Amino acid sequence: MTERTAWCTEGRVVAAPPPVTLVTVPDLHGSEGAHWQSWLERQMPGAQRVEQQDWDAPHLDTWSVAVRGTLADASGPVVLATHGFGCLAAAHALTRSDRSAHGLFNPLDVEVLGVLLVAPASPARLRFAGAFDARRLGVPSLVVGSTTDPWQPIDEARMLAQRWNSAFVNLGDAGHVDVSAGFGPWPLARHFIETLARRVNARDEEEGGALPRRACS
Repeated sequence: MTERTAWCTEGRVVAAPPPVTLVTVPDLHGSEGAHWQSWLERQMPGAQRVEQQDWDAPHLDTWSVAVRGTLADASGPVVLATHGFGCLAAAHALTRSDRSAHGLFNPLDVEVLGVLLVAPASPARLRFAGAFDARRLGVPSLVVGSTTDPWQPIDEARMLAQRWNSAFVNLGDAGHVDVSAGFGPWPLARHFIETLARRVNARDEEEGGALPRRACS
């Protein structure tokens, strides 16, 4: 068991929560340095990125195996920040209860605190990449859509959020929520991620993570 530090607050010592790891899942072609996902990685120490063998060839099963592999290597709780086709790959990985052919990941093997799904690509438009079944994710999630996203009409994005049981935010005229639409540094994305990550603190409080008052100096 990893040793955890503690701090004193409001007359008691509270066990420090384990560090939360940000895992980003980029869209087709990857996320360049100016992209909000790359910016977010630089803001959060220890962030990891799911790497695909071929960023230009969308394939649901192949991409989801890469997601599973990255999650299997993560230590402690995880929050996912996904974009475009990466949203579909992450959702596919999280809702499959079977192990991959390589035995890389089972959704129960890692604690996923939440998922941010930004401008998800249309499963219908990418049918050639594999059959996609939008199932309830089982973890807190937030879909961010746009009225001018060329990859998914806003009504379809909202319907996808409903099938995932996700909260939904409409950014309005925001294109594909990428660099070309002006989304480099994006503090709102960090706010979303930090809100999802706070679940680890709330969980520790519910499980009695507070240490006795006598431990305070």
